[in-house]
Amino acid sequence: MSNKSDTNCTIVLFGATGDLAKRKLYPSIYNLFKKGHLSKHFAVIGCARREWDNTTFRENVEASLRDSKIQIDPSHLESFLDHFHYTPLDVTSKEAYQNLNRLLQTLENTYEIPGNRMFYLAMAPQFFGTIASFLKSEGITNETGWNRLIIEKPFGHDLPSARQLNSEIREAFAEDEIFRIDHYLGKEMVQNIEVIRFANAIFEPLWNNRYIANIQITSSESLGVEERGGYYDKSGALRDMVQNHMLQMVALLAMEPPIRLTTNEIRSEKIKVLRALRPLELGEVDNYFVRGQYGPGKINDNEVPGYRSEGNIDPQSNTETFVAGKLLIDNFRWAGVPIYIRTGKRMTEKSTKIVVQFKDMPMNLYYRTEDKMHPNLLIIHIQPDEGISIVINGKKTENILNTAPVKLDYCENCVDQMNTPEAYEKLLHDAILGDATNFTHWDEVALSWKYVDVIYDAWEKKKASDFPNYESGTMGPTAADELLKEDGFHWWPVIEDSDYSI
Repeated sequence: MSNKSDTNCTIVLFGATGDLAKRKLYPSIYNLFKKGHLSKHFAVIGCARREWDNTTFRENVEASLRDSKIQIDPSHLESFLDHFHYTPLDVTSKEAYQNLNRLLQTLENTYEIPGNRMFYLAMAPQFFGTIASFLKSEGITNETGWNRLIIEKPFGHDLPSARQLNSEIREAFAEDEIFRIDHYLGKEMVQNIEVIRFANAIFEPLWNNRYIANIQITSSESLGVEERGGYYDKSGALRDMVQNHMLQMVALLAMEPPIRLTTNEIRSEKIKVLRALRPLELGEVDNYFVRGQYGPGKINDNEVPGYRSEGNIDPQSNTETFVAGKLLIDNFRWAGVPIYIRTGKRMTEKSTKIVVQFKDMPMNLYYRTEDKMHPNLLIIHIQPDEGISIVINGKKTENILNTAPVKLDYCENCVDQMNTPEAYEKLLHDAILGDATNFTHWDEVALSWKYVDVIYDAWEKKKASDFPNYESGTMGPTAADELLKEDGFHWWPVIEDSDYSI
């Protein structure tokens, strides 16, 4: 990978006064500094419209660190903050970029940085193309070191807009210089999916349609839209969660073993999965996907409003806050295995988990005819808990002919919870090292939009007549349960006649 001097860089942060920078980026940069991943040869330049100076900027960075409740070492806090500099910037002003370039050159001399420049666009996507164009035209991308562009989602709002945005960015940056962040790919247990599969002989030989009955991915939130109403009402759960996070997890679960663990080989296998997704026709979307919108209800015994009563939301909004779907992958490994996804707001709890349900034994020795055997499950807990569980059948103490499910747990964040790196910290470190494995390639983005656009188009043509169709504090509309029931399955966790729960 990179040698030590290759990690010496200047991070230029567009949107430096925004919420993402305060909540995620500044604490992540501090942790990298504290752990020695950033040497003294680095600088951070904050760019935004506000007329701040260096002192105001540093005060705000320090406040964000204290608000994040990370452990701060007072002995080196001041030296850390000295690396932060600010320049006001109107993203449409050529002169502002020229000022930025002069500051970059000054700081690179001060901190002995060999021209390595990382540009992080933590702001509205409509400015991505404009900023990239000015960075190129004003000579801010240079040839004396490396250039890297980190961009947040959403990358477009459909395939045509994503193609347009990609075309604008590619005028200034090569594909291997573009790091499209999907913060789910920085989560500990999402990164562990590959290890669980490819480093354990008890799983990979069974990871196919001969042994797996179905896979379920659930990402639920108990919160509503909060302050994001204006953005969310134009996006919805399909664009906000399915096009990126959910399909990325599907790709990791279904990919073939790569030839080697390199960025290009892993991305190549993920792309093959997305190519193999069975495409949907407009008229059959309702057979495979369910949409929902939350109404009023109770969360933790507190009354909460419905979606249409939230701030900045159209009182007649047709935007979905819940999506459930059945995906089929038409390749040799996965033919006939449904992969179910569901995600939504104002659900029972905040949780992301993957459940792999294995097929039943061909002969039922331990149960009477009227009893049901409990399937074996592999559960990957992504958040808030991190770990894996395996559900097997064990003997009931009172009767040798009856069994009960037994859950074997491994908790990843129980071992050293306070030091578990935040997703953004790991992704920032990867980008500094030039490792794009956990960032999305353009081909992944394009294939995801191609799949999702058909669903969105079908829903646009046929407005939902039953919104709101699930109460806040529940796990979504009943139609999502019917989606699985038609195939003889149900969402986990459900275990009848048992106090056991996953």
